[in-house]
Amino acid sequence: MFQNRINSEEYPFQHQFFEHKMQQLHFVDEGEGPAIIFVHGTPTWSFLYRHHIKALSQNYRCIAMDNLGFGLSQKEGTQATSIKEHSENLMALVDHLGLKDFHLVVHDFGGPIGLGMALRYPEKVKSITLFNTWLWATNMDPKVQKVDKFLKGPFGKWLYLVLNFSVKVLLKMGFSDKKKLSKSAYQHYTMPFPTKASRLSLYQIGLNLFGASDWYNQLNEQLAVLDHCPFLVLWGQKDQFIDLEALQRWKNTLVHKEVHLLDCGHFVQEEQPKQSIQLLERFLLRLNQISTPSVEHENNKYEDRNMV
Repeated sequence: MFQNRINSEEYPFQHQFFEHKMQQLHFVDEGEGPAIIFVHGTPTWSFLYRHHIKALSQNYRCIAMDNLGFGLSQKEGTQATSIKEHSENLMALVDHLGLKDFHLVVHDFGGPIGLGMALRYPEKVKSITLFNTWLWATNMDPKVQKVDKFLKGPFGKWLYLVLNFSVKVLLKMGFSDKKKLSKSAYQHYTMPFPTKASRLSLYQIGLNLFGASDWYNQLNEQLAVLDHCPFLVLWGQKDQFIDLEALQRWKNTLVHKEVHLLDCGHFVQEEQPKQSIQLLERFLLRLNQISTPSVEHENNKYEDRNMV
């Protein structure tokens, strides 16, 4: 277990666990106030949101679960192979904590995971923040078809399970400024996956990029249920994986939205933590009328496009 190797200054949170379907899921629950649920994608874990949790937990209750097979959640003998099952695990956490309402923050595969949960509990959702993500059919996208063919081949599976390709290659590709991926952060993303068995979750979630296409489309068809909800979109405009065409699709879909382009790649939380925290906090302050900000606001070099 790499838990003892986690840098407590970078990730100074109390570890909590709950059991769902005989599987152990790890989460953090820091601070008091209106609840915010943070949902990660691949190949990350709740560590991705450490800066946001440290800053926002001064005024909010910040909750972040490690998806099954990721971070400190159970890996050996895990049964979840679909994004839908990951979403159901998140629903179980909401029920476990007895949350009556919450703000939702999602990224990457955390988009369909978190939004799938939100569509089950629309009356509980106070706002949704989207980092680079999607919620529509993927099986007609030539790039996705190419990735799926690669993953299903023996070489792709070998790269994922033997060489830890998702972390050692794709994670780095997600940064437009590689210097923003510190040695310590890279180690924390690598540590959860030391063996072939522990990397199975990375491989399985990769297969769901194409394989869960019908489920994404079903969720997309239900999205109007959340039309009452204000959305904040924080988008890394140099993302190699989920590009500006996806952002435009969100703009065309969402009713109540505020959109900001940030000068970074896929992992906005790592490349632009301060800016994304400030924008998220400002958004939440307006919604919750909390008067004391936890970080100092200043002029930033981001492209600000308010679309409310």
